[in-house]
Amino acid sequence: MAKRTAVKNKPADGVNPRQPCPCGSGKRYKACHGGAGGGADVIVSRPFEGLAAEAELIALREFVPSATVKLPLKEGAREIVLATVLPMAAAGLVRADGTAFVGLQVQTRSGDLSRDLARAVQWALTAETGDALAVVGPDDGTNPGRLQDLLDPEATLSPELHPDFAWWLPPDNEPTGDVALSLERANAAILPTERLDAPGVHAAYWVDAGDKAHLRWVRPESEETLLAALARLSVRGELDLGEGSRYAGSFRAHGLLVPVWDLDRELHSSEWAPGAEALGKRLQDALTSLDTEPLTEPERRSRDGLRGRQITLR
Repeated sequence: MAKRTAVKNKPADGVNPRQPCPCGSGKRYKACHGGAGGGADVIVSRPFEGLAAEAELIALREFVPSATVKLPLKEGAREIVLATVLPMAAAGLVRADGTAFVGLQVQTRSGDLSRDLARAVQWALTAETGDALAVVGPDDGTNPGRLQDLLDPEATLSPELHPDFAWWLPPDNEPTGDVALSLERANAAILPTERLDAPGVHAAYWVDAGDKAHLRWVRPESEETLLAALARLSVRGELDLGEGSRYAGSFRAHGLLVPVWDLDRELHSSEWAPGAEALGKRLQDALTSLDTEPLTEPERRSRDGLRGRQITLR
């Protein structure tokens, strides 16, 4: 009887098979990209970890309706524009004027959104005018790595928000027929959204949901650390942006926590910027205090209550 020989991937340079996989999945290398199959089906729970733009990428992926921003690529002969969503939820397209886009709000084809986006960027760098990439298809062996390999890790993003999807077409191009109908339908689904502009406030978005407005703020801290700081503010009665606001809960998105506040929608989005700035400073102070001051019993109870206040986007 012939002996069976196990086939294993060779360890990556400098990676111990028993150490965490560099992809960020949380699994050991030998059980992930160091195992048979290379970890193609491994779910990466925090795909943008390590990028200064992580929180903004999550906001653009999860709830910002219409926005664009130039990708800070390390190298490349072509400018690539990252978009929230493209026509037919395409993974990429090159507009008639030659502008190349990749989309964030797409169906993923693997467990690693960062790797799928890197492959869309690779496609966009060489695609021709008028080309479109409906989905990121099966791996063709060209492996561009992950988004972290392509972007400047220290670069931040300041997306341009749009009131509609007119930017799908080149300037001065009037839509007709099916294109006009598609634009009309997409525009009708947009919830008015504004990015708050204030010192120390990043990835915070005001959203008009109809009956009320919300602030959705993607935070970079670990969930447990952030919940502890929020609990400290809650016990002090400081977990708000001022009159007409209240903390509603939070939701998880790609490994980070997104706290949400209900806001009086009669106030303009810009009127909440000072409150967000002040809350950001209080939150930073609370985070710093955790290093030397453990949570009190009331704060621990508050933290447990906040942990259970999970909300769902609609």
